[in-house]
Amino acid sequence: MNKAYKFRIYPDEEQKILIAKTFGCVRFIYNKMLGDKIEYYHHTQKKLNNTPAQYKTEFEWLKEVDSLALANAQINLQNAYNNFFRDKRVGFPKFKSKKDSKRSYTTNCVNGNIIVRDGRIRLPKLGFVKMKQHRNIPDDYKLKAVTVSQTASGKYYVSILFEYENQVQKTEPQKFLGLDFSMHELYVDSNGNCPQFPRYYRLSEKKLKKEQRKLSKMEKGSKNREKQRIRVAKLHEKVANQRKDFLHKQSRQIANAYDCVCIENLNMQAMAQSLNFGKSVSDNGWGMFTAFLQYKLEETGKWLVKVDKFFASSQFCSVCGYQNSGTKDLSVREWTCPCCQTYHDRDINAAVNIRNEGMRIMLA
Repeated sequence: MNKAYKFRIYPDEEQKILIAKTFGCVRFIYNKMLGDKIEYYHHTQKKLNNTPAQYKTEFEWLKEVDSLALANAQINLQNAYNNFFRDKRVGFPKFKSKKDSKRSYTTNCVNGNIIVRDGRIRLPKLGFVKMKQHRNIPDDYKLKAVTVSQTASGKYYVSILFEYENQVQKTEPQKFLGLDFSMHELYVDSNGNCPQFPRYYRLSEKKLKKEQRKLSKMEKGSKNREKQRIRVAKLHEKVANQRKDFLHKQSRQIANAYDCVCIENLNMQAMAQSLNFGKSVSDNGWGMFTAFLQYKLEETGKWLVKVDKFFASSQFCSVCGYQNSGTKDLSVREWTCPCCQTYHDRDINAAVNIRNEGMRIMLA
């Protein structure tokens, strides 16, 4: 199995210049190869198999950066290009813009060219770079690749990919938990608990609007505009970090306490567009939460069961099974079953039904 660790790095000025040059070369070779592929296909109706090596004679400055970073750009382009011809729904590869706020490149570990040691990491062409290593790496982990990235606020990170043998034995599920998605509380579980999600974006929205308004009025290309852009980027980064921290802690608590977690298989992107809840859905972070929960459960041999999104979890009485079609109206938050007279909170009842359906799937 593969696992990635992300650490912040602190390159010196020369290393920053070389990292920026690598970002630019990776972007250039991707766009150049994509442009040549498009032109070749228009003339011959055939695919062009081009490589970074054939451009180094004409553009000698490509030799100054890590060749494996260019090779990975080629692989990414080739995969995207082939995926389009395989399935037109994927979309055609797009040219990379110089104005993208997030920049990165990936290099591979070959013959020990990448080393993590004593709070530093050695990278091709860069040498040793100071790194804030906040966790130890097991001795049996084999380093495979490293992705160097820069955030919009100017911070540098490395994401180190390791390969290790999976020796985790799947547990026999005994403790089950159902989670029903909630716009305001992130989720409501089958025990009636909800985490009281702080909604970090909404809390910072007023300050963000103020700073973004200042940015919009500044002259493009000026130093003051660049300072203000970084100030806005740091605010967005803080909100994202707060959200991630909260979701990591919640998913860890659940993964430690339960053997099997049952959730609905929701399309959050479609939900944000169709219900016009874009900000709320993005601030909620349900998709990120389920991703965190899934890998934490898998690492300990536990289970995440995704119930079909068309399962009517809110309509059925979790006690007797009576179907109440009136709960299709989202404004109905509470109801009493006419058959067994059980009082239901809409979200708790849905979470119990999701848990029961997940148990049925697991034990089938």
